[in-house]
Amino acid sequence: MRIAYFHQHFSTPAGAMGTRSYEMAKRCVARGHRVLMVCGSHALASTGLTGPYRRGRRSGVVDGIDVIEFRLGYSNKDGFLKRSATFLGFAVRSVVVALTADYDVLFATSTPLTAGIPGICARWLRGKSFVFEVRDLWPELPKAMGVIRNRVVLVALSALEWLSYRSARRLIALSPGIADGIARRGVARSRIALIPNGCDFDVFGGGHGAARWRPEGVGAGDLMAVFTGTHGLANGLDAVLDGAAELRRRGRGDIRLVLVGDGMLKPALQLRAEREGLDNVVFHPPVGKAKLAGLIAAADVGLQILANVPAFYFGTSPNKFFDYLSAGLPVLVNYPGWMAEMTEECRCGYAVPPGDPAALAAALMDAADHRDALRGMGERARDLARSRFDRDVLGGAFADWLEGARTT
Repeated sequence: MRIAYFHQHFSTPAGAMGTRSYEMAKRCVARGHRVLMVCGSHALASTGLTGPYRRGRRSGVVDGIDVIEFRLGYSNKDGFLKRSATFLGFAVRSVVVALTADYDVLFATSTPLTAGIPGICARWLRGKSFVFEVRDLWPELPKAMGVIRNRVVLVALSALEWLSYRSARRLIALSPGIADGIARRGVARSRIALIPNGCDFDVFGGGHGAARWRPEGVGAGDLMAVFTGTHGLANGLDAVLDGAAELRRRGRGDIRLVLVGDGMLKPALQLRAEREGLDNVVFHPPVGKAKLAGLIAAADVGLQILANVPAFYFGTSPNKFFDYLSAGLPVLVNYPGWMAEMTEECRCGYAVPPGDPAALAAALMDAADHRDALRGMGERARDLARSRFDRDVLGGAFADWLEGARTT
């Protein structure tokens, strides 16, 4: 089977961002399918292509995956208008591929929601099977966060969401809340598969033997709690600084909070930390997967932090949560929802209320004071990873779902 796979933010493990599409595409290739990956450029990604662009695109084969990369630069620091222009530019160029390439099934993954446009065109103009993967509910999340307020834009996005769902023969949701959101738009449950993000044991489980390391400013005996990912509005990282301030008030100089990544709000967070003298917060630039694995292996707690937006509670499936589990790292979740419930049920970390720096600080102090119990949490985190989120198992379900889309 020939699969045209559209993901604007595709990256191999050499980049400093999620690799779900790379992992899923590899498993389809291992089944004997041919995969054409269509993507854009991202400041933190590595597509594996190194040749020159010709007429705004370059192509090649990366680990058995045919890749087309458009020269459409994107960064987490970009403003709303620049992001929108990049999203639309990718959609337009993707439509050309969707209407001319040779394939059996077109698969597209958000975000952004505009990723569904080539699938819509392929379905209605060429009669191709279209499978749509929903990573975030649009426009529900941007509306809930206040990022998009224009009524006309919200109505247009809602219409695009509805058309994407109705055009797709099958859909994939990354969390229970996303599956529920798709079903609320009138899509039959039989057309929706729940395939969350998975755990890469070969990377974070010690398979690569990544050297453990701690950033400058973190002592060997300090409790190190790490956050890895975007420093943006959705991430709500002021909560970490609030917790750091509470730890300072309680005289806990043995706990360090390490924020690894980049994003639009990182300069403001750094300025606040400097202004308030929060020397227990350590900022570090993004690193590739291999080096990140070494950092996580040296950490004591993984921070799963998001802004207190109810739409996030069951409607997200962040990569970092599964990276922590893969490494057997206890997790601290600061918002309600399916991840907090799993953490509590499996006793593999801490779930604290949103907007409660005292509770966050208390959880980290408990971790620092009870290292034996913390190790037990880590063992249960790894058990959860292997029993429910093994990437090989989820990759098999993914390939099965795409194969079925060709015949149903």
